[in-house]
Order: sequence, then C-alpha cells, then structure tokens
Amino acid sequence: MAQTNSVGSNGVADESPNMIVYRKMEDVIARILCCNIMFQTPYFWPSNCWEPENTDYAVYLCKRTMQNKARLELADYEAESLARLQRAFARKWEFIFMQAEAQAKVDKKRDKIERKILDSQERAFWDVHRPVPGCVNTTEVDIKKSSRMKNPQKTRKSVYGPQNDVRTHSPTHTPAPEAKPATEEQLQDQINYWGGQLDRHRLKMSKVAESLLAYTEQYVEYDPFITSTDPSNPWISDDTAVWELEASKEPGQQRVKRWAFGINEVLKDQVGREQFLKFLESEFSSENLRFWLAVQEVKKRPIREVPTRVQEIWQEFLASGAPSAINVDSKSYDKTTQNVKDPGRYAFEDAQDHIFKLMKSDSYSRFIRSSAYQELLQAKKKVRSSKNKHGCVHCCSLTCPA
Repeated sequence: MAQTNSVGSNGVADESPNMIVYRKMEDVIARILCCNIMFQTPYFWPSNCWEPENTDYAVYLCKRTMQNKARLELADYEAESLARLQRAFARKWEFIFMQAEAQAKVDKKRDKIERKILDSQERAFWDVHRPVPGCVNTTEVDIKKSSRMKNPQKTRKSVYGPQNDVRTHSPTHTPAPEAKPATEEQLQDQINYWGGQLDRHRLKMSKVAESLLAYTEQYVEYDPFITSTDPSNPWISDDTAVWELEASKEPGQQRVKRWAFGINEVLKDQVGREQFLKFLESEFSSENLRFWLAVQEVKKRPIREVPTRVQEIWQEFLASGAPSAINVDSKSYDKTTQNVKDPGRYAFEDAQDHIFKLMKSDSYSRFIRSSAYQELLQAKKKVRSSKNKHGCVHCCSLTCPA
C-alpha cells in the first residue's frame, strides 16, 4: 500500500527537511518581531574609532564604587587600576570624584531597566578598551598595518604580462615602476655594513650581570652608603682625617690598593699620577705619560693659550727630532698632523688614545707588579686625627707589620 505524504500549500512535504528548517526560521522571525530588541547606544560603538582617556576610565571606576550593588563590584584588576589612576591623578582627583558623583546621581534618576542597560553597555565598552590583563586588546593599532595604510605598497605586475588598462588596478594601489638593479658601489656598501654588524661586540645578559656584580663587589669597600668609612665621614662627624689624608702626599693603604683596579684609578688620583711618573722615570720611559698629561692640561687651558701650547707639545713629542719622541701609529700621526694645522683643544685626541692603550697594556702592568708599588701598598698607615667629646685632638700612629 502506497504511503501518502501531506503536502503543504507551497508544494513542499510537511515532514521534509526543508519544511522543518522553514518552520524553525518562521518561529525565530516571529519571536524577533514579538519581543523588544535592544541595540547598543551609538556612542559606545567601537567603529567610531576614538580612544578614551584614562580620566574617563577613572570616572567610570569611581562611579561604580559609589553604587552598593554586588554586580557592580570592582574586579581585582579594576581595583588595582583605580588605585594606580588615583596616584597618577592625585592633583585633580577631587574633580574626577565630583564628576563621578554627578553621573551617579543622574543614573539614579533613570528607570531601573534603562539603568541596567546603560551599566551593561558601559561595562562592555570598557571591557573592549581596558581588557582584563592577559587578554588581547583589540583596539590597539597594528604599527605595520598603520604604516601600510599611510604608505600603500605598490601592486606587482600580473603574472600574465603587463596590464595597461587602468581599471584592472586596485583603486588604492598603483603599479610600481621597475626596480633598478643595485650598482656595484651599493652592493659593496651593503657587504661592508653587514660585515661590520658581524664584527660588533655583543655580550650575553648573564655575562653583563656577572660583570656588574664583580664591579659592585670590587668597589663596595669604597662606597660610603654601604660600608662605613675609616676615618669617618667629615660631613656627619667632627673628624677631618679624610681631607687630611687626601691632601697628603703619602697615600694610605686603601688608596694605594685602589690603583690596582685599573689605569683610570691611577690617572685620576694626583698622588697616583706622581708615583706612576716617578716609576716610569726610573725606567727612562716617562714620555708617554708626560704626553698624556700635557694633552689633558691643554683641554683645561683658556682658548687663547691653546694654539701656543699645541705647538709646544708638537715640538716636544711628535715633531721630527723631538727631544721626547713618542711612538704612535701612522694613522694617528697623519690625523694629528692635519689637526695641528688648525690647533684646538682636541688636536691630539687620536694620538692620546693610542698612547693610553700602550700605557694600559705595557707600562701600567709593570708598575703594578713593581717593587715600588708593593712598598707603597705595605707602607705605614697615615696618622689619624680624632677629637674626643671635650674637643681635644689626639694623634696616634698606627703601623702595620712589614
């Protein structure tokens, strides 16, 4: 017996899949037409592409704290943001609070349903512009996309050949002219550039941290903020022994010990320079240090005296047949020769750098290993002056065993 299917008025079987889908669509449309549809206020549309300020966010968070409702309580990240904004806008926080209070009063006058709708819209707006930490901020502008929008890239030619029809090109792009092949000089410049990048000195962060720690440990003894000085700090006590030691020609043991940290420690200490020069004179090789000191002295002279002093240094150390000739490389010598024609404070800069490197690698190392330095290191400590509570000065000589 043949089974008959009921057929609707539109010619489609009532129990067919198409008819079932059609009835469900009708049901959805009927529900949409029967209920009230709520759309977001255009003011909060992200498509308006305006970025709210932090003061607006502060007003919003402050307003939520005024409403004693569980659904409006601040989350942990929002409470942290409110505290941070309160510190940032401390000077005008009273104005922000008054603005939030005024908005809260206006919201209380609204209908209950309207107030709930506005609260949900505001929360959705700030969830987009101030998302939860760890979430993607969809309003951030991609720098690459922004750059492409400002400077659109040229479209490539079609793989099927050139297209002369203007309508075939994108309205926002124009065909790019053929790129000129790089010249030999440009290629050589690129090779030199990348070669220089390969030769650059790079350090790992672990090595940098080790170096900083070693430097800190080395100088911790000389840091008055970390280690109490001996003698005491004259700015916070009545003991002036520190100034007396610094003015003395006989350095203390701690001062001499610091010279071994590097050549810079010797050169910036007046007594260290004198002892270093005395050692080099004993070896008949003091011309390098005397040249370096003379160049340093030129940099501090009045400008009217510089040309004369530059010529004197040239004649003493660098001219042919100079009485105290120094050994510099040809590149530094040629550069210095050109600079002396127009004498200035830094005419000998290249030669001075070269001499500094020579002293650092040769004469300074010999000075630190010499018996003269060891004798200074083991010498007697300076006489210290200290005042008692009655203001009397007592002098005591403290000696170290040889």
